[in-house]
Amino acid sequence: MPIVDIVLTPLEAADPVLVRAAAAEAAGMARAGGHQVLRRSIDARSRQPRVRLRVRVEAEAIAEEPLSPPVLPDVRTAPPVIVVGCGPAGLFAALRLIGHGLRPVLLERGKDVRARRRDLAAINRLHIVDPDSNYCFGEGGAGTYSDGKLYTRSHKRGDVEGVLTTFVRFGASPDILIDAHPHIGTNKLPHIITAMREAIIAAGGTVHFHTRVTDLVLREGRVHGVRTADGQELLAHAVVLATGHSARDIFRLLHAKGIRIEAKEFAMGVRIEHPQSIIDRAQYHCDVRDPHLPPASYSLVEQVDGRGVYSFCMCPGGIIAPCATAPEEVVTNGWSPSKRNNPYANSGMVVTCPVPPGADPLAMVELQAAVEHAAWIAGGRRQSAPAQRMIDFVKGRPSADLPDCSYPPGIVPFRVDQLLPPDIAMRLRAGLKAFGSRMRGYYTNEAVVVAVESRTSSPVRIPRDRATLQHVQVEGLFPCGEGAGYAGGIVSAAMDGERVAMRWRGSWGSNGAMDGREVRCIPILSIRHGRGTHHYEAHHPAGAPGTQWPAVHRHGLPLRPGVDRGRQGGRWPMERLAQALVHAQCPRASAGHLPSIQGRGMGGQHTAVR
Repeated sequence: MPIVDIVLTPLEAADPVLVRAAAAEAAGMARAGGHQVLRRSIDARSRQPRVRLRVRVEAEAIAEEPLSPPVLPDVRTAPPVIVVGCGPAGLFAALRLIGHGLRPVLLERGKDVRARRRDLAAINRLHIVDPDSNYCFGEGGAGTYSDGKLYTRSHKRGDVEGVLTTFVRFGASPDILIDAHPHIGTNKLPHIITAMREAIIAAGGTVHFHTRVTDLVLREGRVHGVRTADGQELLAHAVVLATGHSARDIFRLLHAKGIRIEAKEFAMGVRIEHPQSIIDRAQYHCDVRDPHLPPASYSLVEQVDGRGVYSFCMCPGGIIAPCATAPEEVVTNGWSPSKRNNPYANSGMVVTCPVPPGADPLAMVELQAAVEHAAWIAGGRRQSAPAQRMIDFVKGRPSADLPDCSYPPGIVPFRVDQLLPPDIAMRLRAGLKAFGSRMRGYYTNEAVVVAVESRTSSPVRIPRDRATLQHVQVEGLFPCGEGAGYAGGIVSAAMDGERVAMRWRGSWGSNGAMDGREVRCIPILSIRHGRGTHHYEAHHPAGAPGTQWPAVHRHGLPLRPGVDRGRQGGRWPMERLAQALVHAQCPRASAGHLPSIQGRGMGGQHTAVR
């Protein structure tokens, strides 16, 4: 099974027969019966771009079977874990929880991935922003309709290949497993996200749309559930907080409740758009791009006066998107379809914003909000974005007119250099001039600078214990993903969601339910008394007698040793609860000595192994 590295022209790399022949020659084989490309990247450093391939070559044909969707266990009767947010962190946390025998309850403030389209159209055409359903909020999170880029440098934080393989299992192209800079595309992601949701529901998890969390249920330093905008109180073993980097209401909720959050540095600037042909000429050293090459991208960075100026979320063949999450603000981002076949190339160009010493935990949130509101006023109090030609921006002069731009709500002339904080505008000017000297054609008035690019990452970090990944003050609360300040993109957010799910499963013993042994879970039991109905579960080591229960839970929450106080103040001896639970598993057992308890099992048993 030789594995070889070969370098081909774009035309040769597009022909499987030529790839196989070149790989066989590199491996010293007379002929090859089959080959498999393991890695693919474009090397455009020389005058003639080349494609670098890592190839496994075999004497016989290689049978490549498509990856099938994962087989998930049935968790309908398993203990619940609330997951707030249906972005990549929340979805991958839910899938991992199911794999460990727990039942995720996903709460998403926005709409399902298809229904979101109507709200995106309202932003693009009518300048109407729905605070709960937009480019950032809704099933799939911000990445679903803002590009689907899968490149990450966070290889030490988790299983990158495992995340990419999961996407392929749910319908992504297998190309993402071999490309150096994998990309799904905004037009393909909705189908994949829908397949993930359907798998979660089929396994017994639940997904609730239009469900915005407005409060946490806290008792004695532990989270017991959440309250929602429609008045529901939902209880569970733990709460995974995967709300995304734009959930300012959650940041403010935590701060108001005295739950520690910290101001975090982020980056702010503009989105810059060029004709794609300019970027192709600069990167591929040609007048016309080879049809076998993809639209060119770029990555630029410069240090200016001690702070970084750099390109962010570069979208070849892409579109600038309106990403406001509330009325009276303008926010930009970018996305590309899978073919990247639009005539423009756009990228964020941003400057690091450090946290001032002694800053309030919400200081960076307020900085974001102030600049975004100023951009809304400058755009005419609509979703139209203020814009300026690049050289005009650098020279500090107004643009008499503007080039065509992909931004759907439209752009209006404005001195963007005066809109941004002075320290950011100064560094952007210097950075753009430096990039122009480095990349032929980049510094041009054919490029347009569009304000404002401000949602590069979360302006807040929600601190968590390094060992347990729970909040440092609140047991059972697991902040994760971009919103908590632990990720920066689809893949890193997905990996963080998985890490949290795995760590929760490993630390479950802290609440009395799991201690590392095999645990058998008696399904939910409803016990009625007075005017209330309580739902109980019992957990015991496999093989232990049915009346020996070291852990009994009400509403998914551990009872205090010995007794439980019900809603009516009654005290339930643990042995009577155990007897009722046994009766649920064996309905013919006598329950005459339990006149005030009525129980009914809901079928089956679930076994979880640490």
